[in-house]
Parts: sequence; structure tokens; C-alpha cells
Amino acid sequence: MISFPTCKINIGLQVLSRRADGYHDISTIFYPVPWNDILEIVPAADFEFTTTGLEIPGNRDANLCIKAYELLRRDFAIGPVHIHLHKIIPMGAGLGGGSSDGAFTLRILNQIFQLNLTPEKLGHYAAQLGSDCAFFIHDGPMWGQGRGELLSPLDFSLKGHYLILVIPEIHVPTADAYKGMRPVSNRKQLTSLIAEPMKQWKTSVENDFEASIFEKHPVIRELKETMYGMGASFAGMSGSGSSVFGIFDEETDREQVFNGLPGWAGWL
Repeated sequence: MISFPTCKINIGLQVLSRRADGYHDISTIFYPVPWNDILEIVPAADFEFTTTGLEIPGNRDANLCIKAYELLRRDFAIGPVHIHLHKIIPMGAGLGGGSSDGAFTLRILNQIFQLNLTPEKLGHYAAQLGSDCAFFIHDGPMWGQGRGELLSPLDFSLKGHYLILVIPEIHVPTADAYKGMRPVSNRKQLTSLIAEPMKQWKTSVENDFEASIFEKHPVIRELKETMYGMGASFAGMSGSGSSVFGIFDEETDREQVFNGLPGWAGWL
């Protein structure tokens, strides 16, 4: 079975408090973006995990596709499979590509082995893989709270707008992004802020990671400013970076966007 794990952007990200377990309580709007990896899972005589496409750094056994399989195998009598991941979504960019791969692995295994797990139950397993994995069990915009695993569906759409997403060759580990973060609670909820006209978001919808990340990597700030200079109604960094997106009311010339950004990935 073949599927196409999506990525996401965060429209605003508020870090509200530090938790006793070392994580942080956040508030964010997750929005799915159809820039996809390719994931194939088929029953096999022995378990196998292979990859092509972008090189995936780190320990192979730490890959969330493998962890997702092991998580379900712990509770259900599922057989061995061959998982092949063709990696397209850039890593370390705040797009959640690895989380999506893990969540989609759960979704496919649920179908292949007819486990009949509800989205709520799959979300429970996904939350054990990572804070934003549960979002990818669903197929629409969500308001994320807690570590990002507490999700509420949103009647919200960017239909009629145009999205530009650019990823500089800068890897920002999430753990590093949280260092020095000063949580601020008692703020207006993002769900209320995005209900306002998009032109107002520039001064109200904030990603709390931007201040420290922009200081360390000024080129990311420049990229956001470039989006506004090109006429974006709203621009921001996704997650803990380094990707930056712009939302436009009108279609923008692709060449105008990506010229002068050699070596940078882009999606339009």
C-alpha cells in the first residue's frame, strides 16, 4: 500500500508554559500542506526498512516509521512488513515531515492488518511518537494545545489564497530552539486571532520561536521580510524553523520567488 505523507505549517505558535515533565504547553494552528513524501508498506517474510531520496541523518532505528511499527506490534499480532520511504520533505525545517511519516505508518498498518483503530486511538499511539505526530492522523486544519497532541478541528481554510514555502539550508533542532525560550501565558487565543482579517495577522499572530531563531540566523528574518516585500498578506516561520511561508491573495511568479536563492528548497 502506498501513501503520501503531507507536511504542515504552523500559523502562529505560542509557548505558554514549561511543564513538570520538561515539555512545554503550546498553542498553535496546524495547517496541512500537500508537499509529500512517498511511503510504501507491504507484508513481507521479514521486517525491512529502506529509504531513497533525501539522506536521513541519525540512527536508523530511531526513525519514526520503525518506531510506529514497533508500537503497534507491541499491542497487536501484526506480521512483518517491508517499509520503503522515499524522502522528499526537507528535515529540520519545522514542517513535521518525520512526524508525518510515523503517523502515516500507523494509518497504513491499521488498514493492512484491519486493526479497526479509530482516529482517536491512532492519535493516542501517534502522540507516543512525538508531539505533533497526532496531527497527521487527521486530514484538516487543527488547533493544537498541550504539547501539540491535544487537537481540536477548525472550520478554517486558506482556499483562494496562494502559499509559498521556502527552506534555507539551515537545520534548526527543536531542542535548541526551546533553549532560552521564555513562556508567556494569558494571551488572546490563536483561534480568535485567525478569525480576524488576514492583513491584521502581521501584528497579532506570532511564532514565539522567531525572536531567538532570527537572532541566530538573520537570513531567516530576511526571508520573512522578503515575503512581505513581495506582497504577502501574512508571512511567518513554521514551527521551530527554518522554513518560512508566505500567504498571498494573488498568484505569484515562481521565478520571482526562487531566483537568487541558490541551494534552497522551495514549494509553491
